[in-house]
Amino acid sequence: MAIINEQFFDSKDAMTEHLASILESTLNSALEGDSGASMLVSGGSSPAPAYKRLSSLDLDWSKVTVAMVDERWVSPSHEKSNEAFIQNTLLQDKASRAQFVTMKNDASTAVLGQDEVEARYQTLKAPFDVTILGMGPDGHTASLFPHAEGLDAALETEQLVCAINANESEVTGSITERMSLTLTGIANTQHAILLISGEEKRAMYEQAKQQGSELDIPLRAVLGLPDLKLSVFWCP
Repeated sequence: MAIINEQFFDSKDAMTEHLASILESTLNSALEGDSGASMLVSGGSSPAPAYKRLSSLDLDWSKVTVAMVDERWVSPSHEKSNEAFIQNTLLQDKASRAQFVTMKNDASTAVLGQDEVEARYQTLKAPFDVTILGMGPDGHTASLFPHAEGLDAALETEQLVCAINANESEVTGSITERMSLTLTGIANTQHAILLISGEEKRAMYEQAKQQGSELDIPLRAVLGLPDLKLSVFWCP
C-alpha cells in the first residue's frame, strides 16, 4: 500500500499556500544536486494558483523539467489543452526558462503518438521529484478513467505513458482521446500529491480506500502502489 499522509485545509487558499511551499522546497532540494529537477503537473483549477506563485520564484529554472501528467489529444491552441493551461499558469515569468516536455505530437491519434511520447518521457530525470495528481468524482486520476479503452494496459504496462480513450458516459461533453501517465509512471516519483476539493470527491476518495475493482475506481490502483509516498490534500 502507498504511504499516505492526509492533510485537511479550511480553504483552497490555505491548500494553495501549502502546495506552493511544498513544491518550492522540493525543487530547491532537487536543484542542490547535479541532475536538475523534474516535476509532473496536472491541469485544473486547484493547482493553478500554486503554479502562478511558483512562476515568480527565483529558482534555477533552466535546470527544471516540467512534464504533463495527462493530456487531451488536441492541439496546444485548443481551449481544453492542458499544455496551454500550464503555459499560461506555470511557465510564465522566471519559470519560462524551464524545460517543458509535452504529451502531444503530430500523430493523428494518441495510439499512433504513444511511442514518441514514451521516448520523451524516458529521457526525464527518474524518479520524478514530485508528481501532482487530481481526482474526478468518478474516481479517475490522471486520465485513468473507469473502464476506459486502454485502462487495462495503463494499469499493467511497464511503460510510463499510455493512450487512453475514455467512455463518453464517463466524460460527458468532453474529449475522450487522451495520453496519460500509466500506473508505472505515477509510481515513478519521489513524492506524489493528490489534490481533492469538495465533499463529493472526498466521499469517492474514501470509497477508493476500500477493497474493490481498480477498473471501477482507478484511484484504487494508485493507493495500492507499494511504498508510494503520497500526500493527500483536501479542502471543502
